[in-house]
Amino acid sequence: MGSHFIVNNLLHAGFVGLFVHSHFAWAEVMLLLNFVNLSALYFRHRSYPRFIHAPAISAPLAWTFVAVYWNGAIMVPNPGSLVARIFANIFVWGILVYGGFFLYIYDDHTMGFSLSVLSAALGVAQFQRQFIALQWIFAFVIMGVLFVATVVVAAPLWLGRDINFRRRSPPADQERAPLLGEE
Repeated sequence: MGSHFIVNNLLHAGFVGLFVHSHFAWAEVMLLLNFVNLSALYFRHRSYPRFIHAPAISAPLAWTFVAVYWNGAIMVPNPGSLVARIFANIFVWGILVYGGFFLYIYDDHTMGFSLSVLSAALGVAQFQRQFIALQWIFAFVIMGVLFVATVVVAAPLWLGRDINFRRRSPPADQERAPLLGEE
């Protein structure tokens, strides 16, 4: 696990250095490499206690995912064009899809909270930048949906109850297994 943190710090420092010197294409490469690194960290160590998992794994992965979009938007040659704005309005929904993946598949409320906070930050920044636009509205809708879905996933965990929304049927031959000596 320690090697992932070292690589994360090196790649993030490389990203910051390249970003402040306006080398956005190379900064994007650093972010994508770090995204792969942090995704490997997440899938290898996702069973850690939540008070360790949230600041060490989920939050950096969520930030890197949003930073890939952010830096990618900066790389666009003419960001004010209609095509760029349409793509930005479409890609912002990727945050909801990514957060929904972690909520639905892994019941990981830490990713949901991290991405909902980052969506709120995106909404505020876009609102301050351009009032007549859709992206800030989309960002706040995404934040709201992610937050509510995260609370729905997290509340049973916090209350110590097992509420499972996905019905899983038992295997078809479960009753026969003890009779046949198979277990």
